Amino acid sequence: MNMAALQSVVGVLQAESVPNDGKGSTSLSPYFAPMKEVVIGGLATLIVFGLLYKLAWPAIAKGMKDRTARIQADLDESAAARAKAEADAAQIRTNLGDVEGERTRLFAEADQQAAALLEDGRARLAAEVAELEAKAEADIAAAAGRGADDLRADIARFSSQAIESAVTTSLDDATQQELIEGFISRVGAQS
Repeated sequence: MNMAALQSVVGVLQAESVPNDGKGSTSLSPYFAPMKEVVIGGLATLIVFGLLYKLAWPAIAKGMKDRTARIQADLDESAAARAKAEADAAQIRTNLGDVEGERTRLFAEADQQAAALLEDGRARLAAEVAELEAKAEADIAAAAGRGADDLRADIARFSSQAIESAVTTSLDDATQQELIEGFISRVGAQS
């Protein structure tokens, strides 16, 4: 007998032992599966669960432990961050309480600096005014000296023009000739 024939015989035997309602094979009891299927299914389930327990459970347990450790680290980190935030908030509240004192101190310091700048500005301004006054007095004295010199030069020029004009109008030609010759003789005698 070949294999195909054997399978058909086994199929027929199995078909005769299971009641058939015309819609397909059914079990003897409408509530319970056949005992052969329960045993085979139970053994297969135990084998699968045993393999899962033996092979997959350590990886699952390690993953759960790692997850728990990560969650705990996150919780610890958040607790530390919260404690730091609360400390910072307390520090800020402490600093805010002293804001009025700091403000008063800063205003007093600014007033002192302004007063020092004002005093320094006044001293520099007084020094500049004194320097400008001294320079103006020196300029006035120099201008007066130049004016007097200019006035003397103008008087001498106008005097010489007036004398020359008066001499030329009051001297006749003979007297004028005599004065010129006298001048030439004095210059010749000096050389």
